Amino acid sequence: MEVQEQILETIKQYNRIIIHRHQRPDPDALGSQVGLAEILRTSFPDKEIFQVGGPVEGLDFLAEMQPIEDELYKCALVIVTDTANSPRISDERYALGDKLIKIDHHPNDEPYGDLVWVNTKASSCSEMIADFCFQFPEDLTMNQEAARLLYGGIVGDTGRFIYPATTPHTMETAAKLMTFGFDVTKLNRELDQKPMSVAKLSGYVYQNIQVDANGAGKVMLPQEVLNEFQVVDSETAAVVSLPGSIDEVLAWAIFVQQPEGYYRVRLRSKGPVINELAKRHHGGGHPLASGANAKNLAEVEEIYQEIQQLCEAFVCEE
Repeated sequence: MEVQEQILETIKQYNRIIIHRHQRPDPDALGSQVGLAEILRTSFPDKEIFQVGGPVEGLDFLAEMQPIEDELYKCALVIVTDTANSPRISDERYALGDKLIKIDHHPNDEPYGDLVWVNTKASSCSEMIADFCFQFPEDLTMNQEAARLLYGGIVGDTGRFIYPATTPHTMETAAKLMTFGFDVTKLNRELDQKPMSVAKLSGYVYQNIQVDANGAGKVMLPQEVLNEFQVVDSETAAVVSLPGSIDEVLAWAIFVQQPEGYYRVRLRSKGPVINELAKRHHGGGHPLASGANAKNLAEVEEIYQEIQQLCEAFVCEE
């Protein structure tokens, strides 16, 4: 029996299912989490289905979370979507359930859970959830809201279908979801819109990016800059992809200083593999899209030097 069948059979065995995702959610985290919740509510109306995980940080047009009591985890099935490592799971109560399932598309560096379904070839976890639903048409039912959420997750994690993980199957899945009748234009607009403060920060990023001869890019966003533009850390996700539109940039990092003083590092690449670098600095992720942390400016410089080395090696191999 393949793992998807095991997951479906396990879902059938539980009357209460609680679904989690990662901290600081992006559209794919919410899309896969709440998309799955909507599918299960429609398919099994007698079951209790909950989506939990705290603030959605500006993505409330996609979905919102449900506050629940600890006691509901007793005898419950817990499913975690789009989360590679257990420390990143939003809401530590995920461990209180009776059984745990991990569904993810990141490299499986930490195979937590009683059942693990990881597909690193999928563009997104939302694509996996859509596949899961369409694989079992006699048991699972897609509805309009689930389709909207899963489409939003796919669009978010593919950068509107421009990232390398976008495959013909990704496009076919997105097209199939569009047939469920949600307002695609409205959702695309919501995913693309940004507040004026972030738009102004975008100009700062373009004006202040540092790029070396091999295309290694670096942007510093210290607290004083965030305060000047009245932007919080979660909103900086909107500027992470901007350096990629510059011809001369091959791989880059945006260093976002946190109130505690350390730096959250957002790493992206057009070619050099960066997730091993991320792992060396308390992070991880995809080969071309990862995150890490730097405790101080010395580690910031160390990370940038490693990016420079990766870009130099990549250019030399071409």
